[in-house]
Amino acid sequence: MEIIHILNIVAGLILCVGFLEAIPKMGKHLAKFAKWLGGFDTIIGIVLIIYVIWAGYWNGLYGIIAIFAGLIMIVGILPAIPAIGKSLEKIAKWLGGFQGIIGIIVLLLGILGATGTI
Repeated sequence: MEIIHILNIVAGLILCVGFLEAIPKMGKHLAKFAKWLGGFDTIIGIVLIIYVIWAGYWNGLYGIIAIFAGLIMIVGILPAIPAIGKSLEKIAKWLGGFQGIIGIIVLLLGILGATGTI
């Protein structure tokens, strides 16, 4: 199992926390765990984006979706980046409208990648 899959699972849990309670039996526990992880969303988003770029996943499906997830997670600190921060913030806020959907996609990609299905 590669680190990108673990990071995608964690990011997916954080982003789709609103849908997790609908899962029978484990939903409440997953939602509670995801809310706890949400306290670290900025740090996890930064790690996710840096890892995607560093490991060379930025041109593949895992990487592109992970970058979208990371941007949503770090939207609060984007204005602090000189020159491109405002533009990235606009993109991240727009992507935030699809947070739940992107979260489900990232979570599924992480799970399927970790199990070797895709």
